Amino acid sequence: MHSFAPMSKKARTALGAIVRNKCPQCREGDIFPEPNSYKFKQTTVIHPRCPVCGADFQREPGFYFGAAYVSYALTVALWVSVLVALYTFDALGWITFGFFSHVTLFLGTGVTLLVLLLPPLYRLSRSIWLHMMTRRTDE
Repeated sequence: MHSFAPMSKKARTALGAIVRNKCPQCREGDIFPEPNSYKFKQTTVIHPRCPVCGADFQREPGFYFGAAYVSYALTVALWVSVLVALYTFDALGWITFGFFSHVTLFLGTGVTLLVLLLPPLYRLSRSIWLHMMTRRTDE
């Protein structure tokens, strides 16, 4: 039987903190007050400071405009993933897919996934941007 102890500060990885929307300094405090990104009135609300270590999340006006570049990269990765998945399903014989012959399948799948994943992708892009622009002081 395994006992699961909470992770120490040093055991938390940067990638784990990014994916879980945690503070880039302490990797414990939440960037967003509401953990559920599908509560649409709270999706865009960010703590002004880390509730654990006090790191500043609202650096300057327009700071998060750079997250649009990260969001663009994540969107491109999503579309490439959809294309690879459709070709893989075609190779396995699960569906019939050709890029030029089944454009509506590709676009329909991609747009549907993009709309469904928009709130988590929005938050992930802001988390990645904040982590990219923050230097940890304890490392």
